[in-house]
Amino acid sequence: MSLNLQTYTEHFTNPLYLESGRILEPYDITYETYGALNDDKSNVVVVCHALTGSHHAAGLYENETKSGWWDGFIGSGKAIDTDKYFVICSNVIGSCFGSTGPMSLQHPYQEPYRYKFPVVSIKDMVKAQRILFDRLDIHRVHAIVGGSMGGMQALQFAIHYPNFANKIIALATTHATQPWAIAFNKVAQESILNDPDFKQGYYDPDLLKEQGLSGMAVGRMAGHISFLSHESMRKKFGRDYKLTDGLYELFGKFQVESYLEYNGYNFTKWFDPLAYLYITKAINIYDLSRGFDSLAEALKRVTSTLSLISFRNDLLFRNFEMKEVADELKKIGNKNYTYIDVESDYGHDAFLVELNKFEKHVKDALNG
Repeated sequence: MSLNLQTYTEHFTNPLYLESGRILEPYDITYETYGALNDDKSNVVVVCHALTGSHHAAGLYENETKSGWWDGFIGSGKAIDTDKYFVICSNVIGSCFGSTGPMSLQHPYQEPYRYKFPVVSIKDMVKAQRILFDRLDIHRVHAIVGGSMGGMQALQFAIHYPNFANKIIALATTHATQPWAIAFNKVAQESILNDPDFKQGYYDPDLLKEQGLSGMAVGRMAGHISFLSHESMRKKFGRDYKLTDGLYELFGKFQVESYLEYNGYNFTKWFDPLAYLYITKAINIYDLSRGFDSLAEALKRVTSTLSLISFRNDLLFRNFEMKEVADELKKIGNKNYTYIDVESDYGHDAFLVELNKFEKHVKDALNG
């Protein structure tokens, strides 16, 4: 069967009440679907994206060579099998791929929000998705799956909409963002804010698409270091030196340096810097226990079957952070969860790269 990739944007005029007490109105949500919805709508799988991801999780657009960010995982016969499931992935609010974010036009002024955009939280992102599903007349789903910031969303769904999903599968994530991850985000934020071309948030987005933003590139390099690990870098680059550069040239480069430069500078041409600031803020303030007396109290609300998957060498969200969730579940007597720590040297990005190491587990969790 074909993937049946469809992209849509829904427009909402009712105010979205945010966790901060502010409101967003009107707002748009762009989303993508794969597969076909069955008659009783019981085959819906929601996929949540990470920081720089988007609704484009699988398949290829016309005239493009780069497939969706989880293409190896979603499709006919794959772990999230589109012959069986109807998959929905929406772009979070605050992002820059069609859903309302800081560079969207503010009603009624027709000027970009920029800093007038309210701070959104992971909980707000989830609430907006829930409203989207209501509009699509989908009131219960088979599963919600996500890694990294997508895993944060999946866990928020489990707590704040406990009867919405039968199964929740969260990978490479945490119950509350720890100082280590916040520190990496700080480097990125400072690099953006101190770049004169950022113009204190009043940059011309078209110019950045052309030229990029060097401050953001530097911040993104720091991010990339946190996504990999000692082992994966050693395997990937070793001490290989760029063949065309002299060892004793001051700006001669190791392969790892070229890699960081290429990924850092490239990134700034397709991701908006204000969206980056807003989404890293949402990640920094994420804490499942906010509004509850403790993490245990929050987890008592969960009724879905939980599958928790960490990666042994994840430096961004350490495997023991996920184990803390499993330990709390055990303490409160929840028997409806599984926790596995995947043997991997790849680091945080393993959930995007080493699919073969956990796809069977996800398949079993979905079909079980």
